[in-house]
Amino acid sequence: MQTVKLKNVSRIYSAGPIEVKAVDSINLAMETGEFTVLAGPSGSGKSTLLNLVGGLDRPTSGEIYLNDELLNKQTDDQLTQKRLHNIGFIFQAYNLIPVLTAWENIQFILQMQGIEEKKHAEKIRPLLSELGLEGLEHRLPAELSGGQQQRVAVARAIVGQPSIILADEPTANLDSEAAVSLLNMMHRLNREQRVTFLFSSHDQRVINIAQRVISLRDGRVYEDLKKNANN
Repeated sequence: MQTVKLKNVSRIYSAGPIEVKAVDSINLAMETGEFTVLAGPSGSGKSTLLNLVGGLDRPTSGEIYLNDELLNKQTDDQLTQKRLHNIGFIFQAYNLIPVLTAWENIQFILQMQGIEEKKHAEKIRPLLSELGLEGLEHRLPAELSGGQQQRVAVARAIVGQPSIILADEPTANLDSEAAVSLLNMMHRLNREQRVTFLFSSHDQRVINIAQRVISLRDGRVYEDLKKNANN
């Protein structure tokens, strides 16, 4: 099943008389369960493309489908609901709510989804165990290391059972050990639970572990490499 499909998608930004094609006529499709990275230098269009897939930005032209549903013509409210129920986000700055504990940051998504509170623990506790966060659930973000904060962000992205998780430079603020640990954990979630991941990154460690590498240059796809499924 195709989770994501882009048909001739462009995103043009205007600065006075100057037009910049951040994304230029991209066609691609992602199957459910893929572990894919958008690679390329700064300014290649990685983050813009991720934002388009996530409904945080709208294309200037072309069509974007999520689970065979066209996103282009949806209202802002409809896109908000789509993001809440179908898309998980992991940002390089973590974006945790500083006054909420790790548990409460994860729980916040379930509250927004309207899931009754008595079911929250059965969804959150297995993730804490899976992500090595047991015993840390009552700490505030400031009391966690960068790697631990990013793991909370991953738990928050996964707990609502989205169709796809979008990760924008998720290892950028982590030391080498924390980055490798995070990547291995996300790779395991992908293999064991068929969670679909789409990263934007120029980190070679992310590129090495990905099963598919879509390389961007000047807003265009210049290479689309699928590796052996056992990678």
